[in-house]
Amino acid sequence: MDFQHSPKAQEYIKRVSDFIKTEIEPVEDDYLRELHSLDNKWVVLPIIEELKAKAKAAGLWNLFFPDEEHGVGLSNLEYAPLAELMGRSFIAPEVFNCNAPDTGNMEVLEKYGSAEQQEQWLKPLMAGEIRSAFCMTEPDVASSDATNMEATAIVDGDEIVLNGRKWWSTGIGHPNCKVGIFMGLTNPDAGRHQQHSMVLFPMDAPGVKIERMLPVFGHYDEPFGHGEISFTNVRLPLSNVIAGPGRGFEIAQGRLGPGRIHHCMRMIGGAERALELMCKRAASRVAFGKPLANLGGNRDIIANARMNIEQARLLVLKAAWMIDNVGAMGAMSEISQIKVVAPNMAQEIIDAAMQIHGGGGLSDDYPLAGLFLAARAIRLADGPDEVHRGLIAKFELAKYKKYMPKG
Repeated sequence: MDFQHSPKAQEYIKRVSDFIKTEIEPVEDDYLRELHSLDNKWVVLPIIEELKAKAKAAGLWNLFFPDEEHGVGLSNLEYAPLAELMGRSFIAPEVFNCNAPDTGNMEVLEKYGSAEQQEQWLKPLMAGEIRSAFCMTEPDVASSDATNMEATAIVDGDEIVLNGRKWWSTGIGHPNCKVGIFMGLTNPDAGRHQQHSMVLFPMDAPGVKIERMLPVFGHYDEPFGHGEISFTNVRLPLSNVIAGPGRGFEIAQGRLGPGRIHHCMRMIGGAERALELMCKRAASRVAFGKPLANLGGNRDIIANARMNIEQARLLVLKAAWMIDNVGAMGAMSEISQIKVVAPNMAQEIIDAAMQIHGGGGLSDDYPLAGLFLAARAIRLADGPDEVHRGLIAKFELAKYKKYMPKG
């Protein structure tokens, strides 16, 4: 395995880094202050559309797509450091049209969508004209086991009928969210992983209702947000089913591999930013006659943070390399490993940075509270730590099945 950045990756690392430093960082704090000062925060401020137009004009658009028809032709391994750079900012992923859940939804439509679905939804998503949501998790069942799903997507002639309730549907509050992907039970008598379907639904379809937006530690993550949404006899053309009834789990597995690379590298970017702030604070802040860097165990904390970031990055790059070379199914253990390692690493480092900033670390004067919130949430999103540890153990123990008792 060679993790040296290719010449193409190096070019885009420089271009994305320069764009973030010159275009995004100078305006991000003012943007966040303006947004948070509004009575209605579920809006798109003009600066976001201006930045998106600049990024598109600079050729820094849809960078996550691995082909040149839809993106710029970067592999998962080449895109990973760009996701890390974006993870330092709260708005960079949207500016480059590389934000979740739109990236995953676009990948689904590109790989599994019909020509009609691609024309209606993929094209405007790729153009950044609309946003989307993904509706899988449910409030009344343990959604860490997706086979528990109770929401239904029942075929009725040339229609499919959606019923049920979903929550933690990210992006559902965005004013430009026009379409979602609903996963529901279609045929309970089929094989365990052939029972479910994924269905495209317009947000304005009759029977679709946003019941409430959900706070995380008291914050609503405007203007995207995470919502609870009900589906009551939502009738849609059968052509809205992605790839056909019963293929929901197949699609879900294809969707989650690259998406977890993106999530984890953004976590590493957030951890890098926290470590940078921690070191600046430790070097410049004086207490008891000494810089904080020379008090207590702060040097050990800083050293451990650097080592943990480096270890996590190498593991994520390995997983990205494996997806590129053997496919997501051949990298399932590694994908689960990074999903556990990266958010936990980031949470620990961000927490230490908050501690060294004292009371300010808990406020909006620094990005640390927002970064911590994201890291803690990612430990549940796309499967909780425990589920991924169970999968990792399953793959590891499979090497020793001859020692297992029979029966």
